[in-house]
Amino acid sequence: MRLWSLAGLLCACAGSGADTGVTDDTDRSTEVFPRCAEYDDLRRPYFGDMHVHTALSLDANTQGTRLRPSDAYRFARGEAVGIQPYTSADVALRTVQLERPLDFTAVTDHAEFLGTVALCTTPGSPAYDEAACVQLRQDPQAAYIGLNAATAAEQGRAAYPELCGDGGADCLAAGMDVWGEVRDAAEAAYDRTDACGFTSFVGYEWSGGPGTKNLHRNVIFRTEVVPDTPTSYFDESYPEGLWDRLDAGCLDQATCDVITIPHNANLSSGLMFRDVNDTTYPAPDAASARRRARMEPLVEIFQHKGDGECWPGSSSADELCGFEKVPYNTLAGANLDLRADPTPLDFVRDVLGEGLRWQSKFGVDPYRYGIIASTDTHLGTPGLTSESGFPGHGGAGPGARDVLPAGLTDNPFFNPGGLAVLWSEENSREGLFRAMRRKEAYGTSGPRLVLRAFAGWGYDAAMCDASDFARQGYDGGVPMGTDLPAAPDGATAPTFAISALADAGTAAHPGAPLQRLQVVKGWLDGDTPRFKVFDVGGDPTAGADLDTATCAVDGVGETSLCSVWTDPEFDPTAPAFWYVRAVEVPTCRWTQLQCNAANITCPTEDSSYAACCDADVPKVTQERAWSSPFWFLPSGG
Repeated sequence: MRLWSLAGLLCACAGSGADTGVTDDTDRSTEVFPRCAEYDDLRRPYFGDMHVHTALSLDANTQGTRLRPSDAYRFARGEAVGIQPYTSADVALRTVQLERPLDFTAVTDHAEFLGTVALCTTPGSPAYDEAACVQLRQDPQAAYIGLNAATAAEQGRAAYPELCGDGGADCLAAGMDVWGEVRDAAEAAYDRTDACGFTSFVGYEWSGGPGTKNLHRNVIFRTEVVPDTPTSYFDESYPEGLWDRLDAGCLDQATCDVITIPHNANLSSGLMFRDVNDTTYPAPDAASARRRARMEPLVEIFQHKGDGECWPGSSSADELCGFEKVPYNTLAGANLDLRADPTPLDFVRDVLGEGLRWQSKFGVDPYRYGIIASTDTHLGTPGLTSESGFPGHGGAGPGARDVLPAGLTDNPFFNPGGLAVLWSEENSREGLFRAMRRKEAYGTSGPRLVLRAFAGWGYDAAMCDASDFARQGYDGGVPMGTDLPAAPDGATAPTFAISALADAGTAAHPGAPLQRLQVVKGWLDGDTPRFKVFDVGGDPTAGADLDTATCAVDGVGETSLCSVWTDPEFDPTAPAFWYVRAVEVPTCRWTQLQCNAANITCPTEDSSYAACCDADVPKVTQERAWSSPFWFLPSGG
């Protein structure tokens, strides 16, 4: 395989890759586009984290996190920060720093308790002396359990805690000041010079969890023009209600734009993708499907609390679906180690298949998701995805509020999280948000893999040796996240041009080679979704003999993989989707690295390292990247 240049991978044609799906094409930008000195109509990948919590979030705060939004942005830009625990002199006992800064970040603190945390930690506030606030300061973990239970109330019954006053008025008032801090921090971090060194997005998390079934969405705004207050589960307990608020407070304005990004459907016990059908909202129909597609162009496939691609043993599964699965199906399960299997429809692959059924029935697909990943860090440390030196991410799992962790630094089933990657002309809010809208996006499980894919009806196999790979890709078809164009006369099957570059890593932590390149296909057989995975490049045995005692990666594998692949089983009468998966060779997981560092031999009597000898805890991982899909509809579909 020829090693083509990064420039060859990055090139694209100006104006190529039009937005797809159901979107609002209104120009809502408040900044000039283009504006960056490094604007490149031959788009390039920008790496970031769209799911970050700081001390403003109740769960992070009660676990000892002190970093605030401005600190999170400093960390994302490459500065070292201290994290809990702290000495009596307020000196952090741990310091973390990214070896490579991020290009963009959104701080997404939970909307539900922004005002509550502020009231309980501000002397003289109306609620400072309330029993729940005293408990938060003196027994944070108990307070978290007591307060956070409000987010598990059934839909239609969720309400602000009593300490918030009538109708939550005191918390709403205090929350406005905190929301101001969120907005100010994002503005201060955003590089508005033409250097465009870093992009910040104003955002928050809507954290509904009826019965602890996760319905959480990150809410990301396109510009600095945002509603006066964030909408919480206590304000609107259905996703449709959240979208109502966002319509009224943002989308009805000419300069405000917003998307919502669902995450951790694997902890929703079948609820995330089950459309609401009750007296509050109409039964699912074409209009509701279209609205969901407009509001939610992306889904977070991977993060700290597990992988959401596919469930092992389901009808959609393949041999690599066991990657980073958590043995829980609700938020309570993740927090309390209550083990239960999720349902296949909690996973993106099955949901994409379900979307084909919706398309067939209503003529619109509510689940036409592009794909990203992020960390869900609760330490205020966006992009901290390295398996080496992983300190834990807080939120669910053990914290380190008062003492350094004994043994493993996190729940052994959790992981360091992933990254969102956006193909954009420039590193600006306008450029990156356009990429999100058109779904020219992908997610990685942490490494900075460069993944590019195009679909058309006649790509030449020689593209893989061409210096203008991406230019040919745009000229001859469409990028990831897009519907296939109509087939020209004589075309019999779509062709996919796919390229992947391994993450070179850093001098201290070199990256791992690629093992294989795959295309995951779903199609509709009558009314039944079917699935198949095709190996289109690489060697599935590369690196399989990893020695977990030393964790040395021997270099077997590829630094780049490229394939021009035509679907050999294409049926022009069947709706279908395809997405790409690039997979590294096996490497040691964070748990195994910490077990080796502690010289644990099995069996062990040290309970803090019991997971080192637990057969259910993987010793190795295979990091990967997932592209946004391509879709095909038969003529007239």
